[in-house]
Amino acid sequence: MEENKSTDEVGSGQEHFHDAVECVNGDSNNGDGLNSEAGEVNNGDGQNVDVGDALGRFSACRGGEVHARMPVAKYATHYKMNHRKRGLAYIFNHEVFQCGGLKSRSGTNEDCKNLKECLTSLGFEVHGFKDLNYQDIETRIREVSKLDHSDHDCLLIAVLSHGEMGIVYAKDMPYKPDYLWTPFTADKCPTLAGKPKIFFLQACQGDKLDGGINLSTTETDGEIYNTYRIPVQADFLIVYSTVKGYYSWRNTTKGSWFIQSLCEELKKRAHEYDLMTILTFVSQRVAVDFESNVPDNHSMHRQKQIPCIMSMLTRLIHFNPAIGK
Repeated sequence: MEENKSTDEVGSGQEHFHDAVECVNGDSNNGDGLNSEAGEVNNGDGQNVDVGDALGRFSACRGGEVHARMPVAKYATHYKMNHRKRGLAYIFNHEVFQCGGLKSRSGTNEDCKNLKECLTSLGFEVHGFKDLNYQDIETRIREVSKLDHSDHDCLLIAVLSHGEMGIVYAKDMPYKPDYLWTPFTADKCPTLAGKPKIFFLQACQGDKLDGGINLSTTETDGEIYNTYRIPVQADFLIVYSTVKGYYSWRNTTKGSWFIQSLCEELKKRAHEYDLMTILTFVSQRVAVDFESNVPDNHSMHRQKQIPCIMSMLTRLIHFNPAIGK
């Protein structure tokens, strides 16, 4: 169990969730099946066709018009991680805020320092940004999405901030975290198509607490004629420090439980296991080794946390050491 005399803080500076629920606009359908806009194919001859399990309108996508180079063979088990460069890593570190009465995030600079050292050791070209407004974050994201990543293995973006359910905070305002990764879908950033796009979010996702329970025990690239299609949303890995609706904890001296554990496991296992396996060990470390130290507040004391991993990966990521990285 992680023990120290410094206190733990939750990753949100507000006690209640204030974000409004956004409604989805669309035509209602009172029929027994999906309408044609939802992907229903109307034929009565019993053909084997695919339909969408959704109501509403399709969003526009130009993926079929975009042609990207295949970085690996169609059924390769691992992503190609021996390009000339590992890739860019952007860290958006937020300590102080100018919105919503949010508290400063003591310990976040330790997170940023540890993450920079860890990612640099893996060969990333790391860029750190401190206390940016949303417009500045959007500008940085847009700029990097327009770059040529042909010689890069992957892309990594980390955000260290306050958050609530469905939002994360810039210095001046909240925004939806999917704004971070939508510019990198394969149709919008074709030089990253078929390559890992990794996102780490250290932030609360709500105000629920996890009290935990006690457990006991009695003991080669394809040729041009060999092309294949992939979904534009493929090859993303999005890792939240906590599950939806729950607090994320940060020690005021050592940094957040999640970033501490992530850096330790990457340093220990990066050249031995694939990233998804490593993240399982990260979850284990957070779940087992940590509990909150808030002795002056009984309801917040000795609370637990578990990260949440959302994977759209199609292969394994292995950070093999390579010359020049």
